[in-house]
Amino acid sequence: MTSTLDPDVEYVVLCGSRHERIGYAPKAEVHHESTPLHLAFSCYLFDQQGNFLVTWRARHKSTWPGVRTNSCCGHPGPGEVIPDAVARRLTDELGLVADRIELVLPEFRYEATMPNGTRENEVCPVYRATVTNRRDAAPNPEEVDDTAWVPWREFVAEVEADRTTVSPWCALQVDQLRALGPDPLAWPVADDSRLPDAAREPLEAGH
Repeated sequence: MTSTLDPDVEYVVLCGSRHERIGYAPKAEVHHESTPLHLAFSCYLFDQQGNFLVTWRARHKSTWPGVRTNSCCGHPGPGEVIPDAVARRLTDELGLVADRIELVLPEFRYEATMPNGTRENEVCPVYRATVTNRRDAAPNPEEVDDTAWVPWREFVAEVEADRTTVSPWCALQVDQLRALGPDPLAWPVADDSRLPDAAREPLEAGH
């Protein structure tokens, strides 16, 4: 954990046992065999026909390289609310701008460990983003290897048939998203009051 923030360093928000914010750590130093609990998000991007933008993670990433997963993931930084972080990552990773970004799974939390021992340990609210006029993504090769627009129902069926075809967090999220209904555009929007404390508290950088 760090208390003095360097403006040139990308930080993540560290979480306590009640999912409250307890400090910050450099993103580059967080993921290892004893990854501390920290705040993240996942986003699922849809067009107006309910097609979903699936992505493949860049093959040189340290966690789950080359794996098929949801549209984008990321970490809100100090002073950043999660919808702004979602918009930032959609642009940085995919070159896309969403028309709407809405909370659908406020309480999602997971852990997963790679064969080499590297561990994910995140409080990770899930958001639905939508675009009115669909266009092809422009993947950032540092983050994304490839993308494809696919019918949501087909994607869900593929994950149900073989959960190992996607990232572990995506498989768990699809389980919960399926429970919201078959039409992703009709999923109910969750209230921000259900977010973990670390996401609802002001995220201003402090000492």
